[in-house]
Amino acid sequence: MTSAFNAKPPLAGLRRQLRRGRAARWREPDDPFLRETFALPRDEARAKAREWFDRFPKAAYWTQVESWRLLPDDRVEFTMRRLPTAD
Repeated sequence: MTSAFNAKPPLAGLRRQLRRGRAARWREPDDPFLRETFALPRDEARAKAREWFDRFPKAAYWTQVESWRLLPDDRVEFTMRRLPTAD
């Protein structure tokens, strides 16, 4: 005879919770932005960023340089971010 203190709890609910949690971690967050990363010489990087701001105006597309860093060979690696439409 098994007492209530020694009984093992049903694990189906726990397994289901773990599966949902793991699946949620692997899903992409709801992020509407489009991103593109470039690694260009400094002058070309400036021109590329200017091209993005001309083509996708900041006020309509929320265009911005999301991140950037200088590489050892005087190149700039940067990520541009914008909304897909100007709605």
